[in-house]
Amino acid sequence: MSKRKLNKGQLRRVRANQAKRLKQVDLEQTEPSGPLGNTAAGVVISRFGQQAIIADSSNNPVRCHIRRGVESLVCGDEVVWRPIDEQANDDVGGIIEAVQPRRSLLSRPDYYDGLKPVAANVDQIFIVSSVLPAFSSQIIDRYLVACEDIEVTPVIVLNKADLLQHLAAEERDSIEQALAMYQAIGYQVLRVSAKQTLGMDDLTNFLQDHVSIVVGQSGVGKSSLVNVLLPDVDADIGAVSDNSGLGQHTTTVATRYVLPQGGILIDSPGIREFALWHLDPERVAWCYRDFRGLLGGCKFRDCKHLDDPGCALREATENGALHPLRLYNFHKIIESMVSQRPSRVSSRGKKE
Repeated sequence: MSKRKLNKGQLRRVRANQAKRLKQVDLEQTEPSGPLGNTAAGVVISRFGQQAIIADSSNNPVRCHIRRGVESLVCGDEVVWRPIDEQANDDVGGIIEAVQPRRSLLSRPDYYDGLKPVAANVDQIFIVSSVLPAFSSQIIDRYLVACEDIEVTPVIVLNKADLLQHLAAEERDSIEQALAMYQAIGYQVLRVSAKQTLGMDDLTNFLQDHVSIVVGQSGVGKSSLVNVLLPDVDADIGAVSDNSGLGQHTTTVATRYVLPQGGILIDSPGIREFALWHLDPERVAWCYRDFRGLLGGCKFRDCKHLDDPGCALREATENGALHPLRLYNFHKIIESMVSQRPSRVSSRGKKE
């Protein structure tokens, strides 16, 4: 049975109650009431239905119920919670009362649920690709658009880089040229191998003092990277299907880890296709960092950047100022936004 959706009036009341609860909460002075202890600060490690695992002020995990009035809760959310007397329940140790305002939120469109939040309060997104399954600049561009849209720093990570030497020269050159393209635009690019532990020091340095999330297709080795960075975690590792060449889903919920060398790492579920139909085409174009200086320079205001006369983007690709692969990927994204968008969902991911 699907979860009942709240109407606009109910959402307004929930949000008003949430803001009121946060305003009333005093983390140092609130008195215990009944079986509940003092309010305290916590961070969501992971969520499972109507319960969540949070990290308390000492980074100890606590399983909590989520109050019905809490509208949305995802990994990385900073929350206000109350401990429950241990004698009252052996499993659940607290109740989440409210969620603090988010500094950032990574979401992905879901065909049935609209815009679905993945993780909150991240300041870096590691876009993991790999030699196997096949390297895809299209997927990288989709994640780069998502990063630019929420103004969070992206870092491109090529995992299984040790396999490059085993590829045919044409395929290897294609990958190297794509990575060089991203570096020329201004994106950080790391080459690593979780299996051979190559480049892991560079990755560790980028993670320090940041809240980062790893994203990417299933099978690119995100969980393998987590296992190298956190050997005590033992995240599930999936194989690549011999039949389809696609990765198998392993991580099922986003999970937050504290890194021993400093920083926070969130492991996210792998997905085969990161849709962007919640964005307007104009916003997607703006999220192409290398397009920005050219946007507005086309002859016609409604230029689609295809064969339109006087298209500034097309002219830039012809004179070498813009890489043609970026313009190609842009058009593939725009095409998919039309074909994949649910018929009753608006361009901002809301049901119409």
